[in-house]
Amino acid sequence: MFKILVVDDEAKIREVIKTYAEFEGHTVEEASDGLEAIDKCKEQDFDVIVMDIMMPRLDGFSSYKEIRKHKDIPVLMLSARGEEYDKLFGFEIGIDDYVVKPFSPKELMARLNVIVKRHQKTIENETLEFEGLRIDLDGKVVYVDEERVEMTPKEYDLLVFLATNENIALSRDKLLSKVWGYDFYGDDRTVDTHIKMLRNSIKDYRKFIVTVRGTGYKFETRE
Repeated sequence: MFKILVVDDEAKIREVIKTYAEFEGHTVEEASDGLEAIDKCKEQDFDVIVMDIMMPRLDGFSSYKEIRKHKDIPVLMLSARGEEYDKLFGFEIGIDDYVVKPFSPKELMARLNVIVKRHQKTIENETLEFEGLRIDLDGKVVYVDEERVEMTPKEYDLLVFLATNENIALSRDKLLSKVWGYDFYGDDRTVDTHIKMLRNSIKDYRKFIVTVRGTGYKFETRE
């Protein structure tokens, strides 16, 4: 169970999220605008933030950038708009996920569970291990059957992002925005080329990197 900060100027939205979250056993704090959210994050620790983009006094993007200066808390952004610019800008500043209103509360909670699990795994594990594939996060080194593997920085970053999003299908656009960055002017071929290189680098453990037809890729460890 985890602690959630819900930030939205619409009381009904906060109430719906709180109801579903508390039903699952989570603790919820509320804020009605970005400035209040910053103050609450200074006073308390949270496992995840659900934050609306368009709010009075201070918008969600500006608020989260300020929070990130002090604490590393993952965030899911809410928006009444589904514009690509909002999504790309959000990923540029480090948001973890993005949901367009109106949304399914059940889907929202499922996404929050994934975000928190992924964040905790990244923090708590200095090493990720999948059979004979070992990723040393501190040393930024990868081993295959105890043999160190030489790979490019982008191969490493791609592997870590895939592995910390274990069993989650990731689109090529999301991989581009999270691994290469918002200002990278590449296309799907960039991702596909690096996936091919990465698969060659990790040899037999290429079996973990699965192509999701029509979407992208995922690091699949469950049978």
